[in-house]
Amino acid sequence: MTTASSNENGAWWRELNRYHWFVLVVASLGWLFDCLDQQLFNLARRPAMIELLGKGAAPGQIDYYAGVTTAIFLLGWATGGLVFGMLGDRIGRARTMMFTILLYSFCTGLSAFSTTVWDFAFYRFITGLGVGGEFAVGVALVAEVMPDRARPMALGLLQAFSAIGNVSAALISMGLGTLEQQGVLGKLNQWGAWRWMFVIGALPALLALVVRSKLQEPERWVQLKQQSKNSGIQLGSYALLFRDPRWRRNAIVGVLLACSGVIGLWGIAFFSVDLTQSVLKEILIKRGVSGAQLSGSLKFWAGVASIMINIGAFLGMIVFTRVTQRIGRKPAFAISFTLAMVSTAGLFWFFNDFSHLFWMMPIMGFCVLSLFGGYAIYFPELFPTSIRSTGTSFCYNVGRFVAASGPLTLGYLTRDIFGHLPKEMPLRYAGICMCAVFLIGLAVLPFAPETRGQPLPDEDRAFTH
Repeated sequence: MTTASSNENGAWWRELNRYHWFVLVVASLGWLFDCLDQQLFNLARRPAMIELLGKGAAPGQIDYYAGVTTAIFLLGWATGGLVFGMLGDRIGRARTMMFTILLYSFCTGLSAFSTTVWDFAFYRFITGLGVGGEFAVGVALVAEVMPDRARPMALGLLQAFSAIGNVSAALISMGLGTLEQQGVLGKLNQWGAWRWMFVIGALPALLALVVRSKLQEPERWVQLKQQSKNSGIQLGSYALLFRDPRWRRNAIVGVLLACSGVIGLWGIAFFSVDLTQSVLKEILIKRGVSGAQLSGSLKFWAGVASIMINIGAFLGMIVFTRVTQRIGRKPAFAISFTLAMVSTAGLFWFFNDFSHLFWMMPIMGFCVLSLFGGYAIYFPELFPTSIRSTGTSFCYNVGRFVAASGPLTLGYLTRDIFGHLPKEMPLRYAGICMCAVFLIGLAVLPFAPETRGQPLPDEDRAFTH
């Protein structure tokens, strides 16, 4: 392994050999498909609620149950993250990754067979178990295999692949929406486009075969596993995480940083797609579009909105990676939290035209999703090998337990506080109010350690307390 100060000149990728690239590609694909599943859910959520609740459902009721199912999905995500993050330290990164990919792929396929809101929510909870576990083991694997100087850039690139998964989901939604609009899906069976989206989401299970056959455990984890047999220390221990003051503080800081960004994304930013559908629906109706053509058009433009968000997201994660290497993790986070709050509130207040899809959405995606590039880089740097997957998962997924309140709060504000307002105004006001959550991230940064230019923490420290 190279040190953080070695070979400072030259491109970071020149330090990678063939196996380094293989690990990066496999881990990135695992996260890409993970995010594909997440985004398929975001795009299918509203049409699924409309069908499962029935034609008589009021808009406020649809928004409310969309928030409920999202919260349940996030709870599954958080639970799975904590369990599989611990297993990643105990039984290995590669083996755990295979389990998570199989779980979220299989249960995504089951979502297509939903008949009520509640069995749909159950399938999403089980899917969330696998989705939540994949991130922590993936970033731990990449962090431990890569040379030190290449590690931040590799992790930033891994996170940027999430945007490609999201764009892929949008393209799937647009394609199926077009087929539905043309009546092609109706000739096959009575399934709507949202059900076929979940069928396609089951395909990533094939990646698990590659993980099982080719991917090896990181050398530093294998060595530590052997040492733990003699020392009697249990890897992947939450007791170990909280016994040492340093790791305990890092865990608390990481959770609060994650809460701010995850609530901001899942409780606000992703609901911007619902806002665009409400606004564009009124515009299309005034143009005389109705029936199946209206439904298909809305799916198409929802896909466009998602693509615009994720074009901005990809660029935001890459830029964050560059910026954090130049000025440090904490200043980069401070800039991103501020821009995320301003851009999200601006979109919810000002969006009212087709043209806004093509500049408001990318700007918001750039600002909000850049934070997640920071999480992929920063969280593995906070913990030693013995609890790296556990600690990373704890930060990311305990944050999701709290973040599950985000969609519920948005649904409550939309239905009960601002529900008397006309058309899409309840969602606008609720979204703007929720943007205050980004202040949490700014408030916790003074207590966060700066890790730029430092190697991964020495695992020996974890065994001396």
